[in-house]
Amino acid sequence: MSRIVKAALTAVILSLPGVTLAAMAQETPTVHALAMYDEPELPAGFDHFAYVNPEAPVGGELVRAATGSFDSTNPFIVKGTPASGLMEIYDTLMVQNPDEPFTMYGLLAEGVRLDPDRRWMEFDLHPEARFHDETPVRASDVVFSFRLLRDEGAPFYAAYYADVTSAQAIDEDTVRFDFAEDNSRELPLILGQLPILPEHYWKGRDFATPTLDPLLSSGPYRIAEVDPGRRIVYERVGDYWGKDLPVNRGRHNIKRLIFDYYRDQTVALEAFKAGNLDMRVESSARNWATAYDFPAVEQGHVKKLLIPDGQPAGMQAFVMNLRRDKFKDARVREAFNLAFDFPWLNDNLFYGAYERTHSYFENSPMAAEGLPSDGELALLEPYRDQLPENVFKKSLPIEHPQDLRPRLREALGLLRNAGYEVHNGELVNRKTGEPFTLEILLYDAQFERIVQPLLTNLERIGVQGKIRIVDVNQYLNRLRNFDYDMIVGSFPQSANPGNEQREYWTTPYADQPQSRNLIGLKNPVIDALVEQLIRAHTREELDTAAQALDRVLRWGFYVIPQYHLAATRVAIWDKYGYADPFPEYNLDLSAWWVDPERAKVINQRQHGGR
Repeated sequence: MSRIVKAALTAVILSLPGVTLAAMAQETPTVHALAMYDEPELPAGFDHFAYVNPEAPVGGELVRAATGSFDSTNPFIVKGTPASGLMEIYDTLMVQNPDEPFTMYGLLAEGVRLDPDRRWMEFDLHPEARFHDETPVRASDVVFSFRLLRDEGAPFYAAYYADVTSAQAIDEDTVRFDFAEDNSRELPLILGQLPILPEHYWKGRDFATPTLDPLLSSGPYRIAEVDPGRRIVYERVGDYWGKDLPVNRGRHNIKRLIFDYYRDQTVALEAFKAGNLDMRVESSARNWATAYDFPAVEQGHVKKLLIPDGQPAGMQAFVMNLRRDKFKDARVREAFNLAFDFPWLNDNLFYGAYERTHSYFENSPMAAEGLPSDGELALLEPYRDQLPENVFKKSLPIEHPQDLRPRLREALGLLRNAGYEVHNGELVNRKTGEPFTLEILLYDAQFERIVQPLLTNLERIGVQGKIRIVDVNQYLNRLRNFDYDMIVGSFPQSANPGNEQREYWTTPYADQPQSRNLIGLKNPVIDALVEQLIRAHTREELDTAAQALDRVLRWGFYVIPQYHLAATRVAIWDKYGYADPFPEYNLDLSAWWVDPERAKVINQRQHGGR
């Protein structure tokens, strides 16, 4: 149906009595983009994102490493271990501009209408949108995808879409979502991120069971090869319906994206040095400082890039599992925090590369500092009798002695107050005589050198600890079932945190398999603060709510914060072109391309041409 015919039909419908919602929709302007706050930077009719090269050549390949194994090509479900890169095959309703904090521009959605009171929104699908089998993308596919992910997908989706009360197809290419009365300001943009699955493909199939089929989708890439557990290859779709849209021009330039699987990062590093991989995102400060001295670097064939990260650092930490009785006492958790010696690690293992993380919203205005502000107090006062006194009376960051020895003395005092004492070098429960044991679960041996110093320090106060390294599949299975004492976990944050905070911190997700409530938090105060954050109406309200949540989480000592670097380390064989400067808020590899002339030289240097 053409837009003109649809407009005519809509006008007829609006002339009927009682059609108030339709009338409201008709009066709401259709826009090309949505911003969290203020207005989108790029006007309707823009040609391309500012950081891309719209004339970038198409071709070549990019080979990267993945760790462990995989047994599924479905990235949306609880079961199975999904392959890396699967989101490359899917289109979403809208796409983010990496040069803006949180602004979405139309992809599958040609136009968007958002109720001024934010109680509903509508998407007009692009009339050219097609799945890879040439079937048109319809509004019914959008509704189907929303319901399927919410009801049968991983818990993340139910949390993300919790404030959506209904989804309906108005006609073949218009879909409407209605929202709960007190919903998140982020919700319209969250719906813009909805990946669209083909209803005709999935009807009659078991969505919740892992598969290795090359699933049907509509995005810029399709699955070309699947070697279970070893390799997955994506090929660029030459007749991709959206390749000339402004949000795609100059992007998705590389013909083949390949993920090769390796047992661990050490083997993957050697594969990169040998020329079997084209790119490596380096997570080890020691490797970055010492491992890139091979001939290809000296000859200029391999480049090292330090790409600034405009997002909050978030929280990487040793996560204590509150589902274990041993961690239910906050004094025990604080004692474990005291045993972590970051200055020693930074000097001896990290070459001084990192900064200590304190906040769950590190490197952003959302991090709590000092004593609570008036705005924070307004949120915290109703819960004063349920919160530690220090939340109100002590400044952040939490201060402890710099030297390890006095910190361990303080830790031992906390453990004694919590009902433990040391007998023959072992920390034991005073009532039961049971020794305090600890297992830290890992899947990557590279982290062993970081964990071991913590265990050594804990051993000095009587804690009997060990490291358990398992393969990725076993690790994910244990993670799904919260079968661990302690893990190394992360809680990434964007500049505009929202609905995902429910899954990180709130009670409904504490016992839901595969949720990201890794800690096992069941705290009504934290539940309430998360809702305050999600429902913030202004940037100031959001920052204040995040600071209050951050303050309560930090005084709970639920994790042992580790460290962060406000940049991404990337090593590449020098055959790729990319934006310079990089986009401010996210690294967009889809805007990279293979330089044909440089590729001839580098491919010959890597392995005699490819």
